[in-house]
Amino acid sequence: MLICATCAVERDEPVPALCPICVDERQYVPEDGQRWTTLAELASAGQHITLAESEPGLIGIGTKPKVGIGQTAQLVVTPAGSLLWDPVGYVDEHAVEVVLEHGPVLAIAASHPHMFGVQVEWSKMLGGVPVLVSEADRDWLGRGGRNVTTWSGSVTIAAGLVLHQTGGHFPGSAVAHWADGADGQGVLLTGDSVFPNPDRRSVAFMRSYPNHLPLSGSMALRIAAQLGELQFDRIYGNFNNRIPSGAKDILLSSAQRHAAWSRGDFDQLC
Repeated sequence: MLICATCAVERDEPVPALCPICVDERQYVPEDGQRWTTLAELASAGQHITLAESEPGLIGIGTKPKVGIGQTAQLVVTPAGSLLWDPVGYVDEHAVEVVLEHGPVLAIAASHPHMFGVQVEWSKMLGGVPVLVSEADRDWLGRGGRNVTTWSGSVTIAAGLVLHQTGGHFPGSAVAHWADGADGQGVLLTGDSVFPNPDRRSVAFMRSYPNHLPLSGSMALRIAAQLGELQFDRIYGNFNNRIPSGAKDILLSSAQRHAAWSRGDFDQLC
């Protein structure tokens, strides 16, 4: 098993000359070319996992130094077990021990292919935990296994913890809705499906973030209408970015703003 050094997604050997995820218009191959790495190489270089409580029942899992894109995974802890969301591109025995201290892991899921990380390796080391992959994005899988299961639409992980397919950034892009988060007001874990901006007062709807390619206004409005049916007050992205409160209203107003700019409503300001 090899890992793309740029996106940190695992891939069975033999690997292609270029990572299919990185050569796509949503990502990029570095100017100095493709490079592959391994868990052993990362470990020997001092790679390790970091953990920090995002809020009660939600544990942020990162890598230090950054691996690939450098997302922060989230472990959602419920009375029935946990969901590992947007798994990072590194795992070791210590990380597994710490995760299991919070109870059994029910499933591993990613918001979209950029966030697959080493999800199959996490599954193996956690004892064969199911890896849930959106059916619409199954062709982006670089590594299979008997624990990989596809889904579409919505899937319930545990009471009050449900995955919803939104599309947009990828056809299978998804969010995780955690009803008990934010003191019972609800949390959305959105990956890049809906991206909390640095101002914490708006979110973005993009096909490519590094290459600055937006979604259409109609797509932003569709995603917002779908998620507007859910109850939530807080949004967590995948890079320690979040909307700490009032997230539902912010998402809806951000979609309206995105659509207005797409239509040219504010061209007089340019």
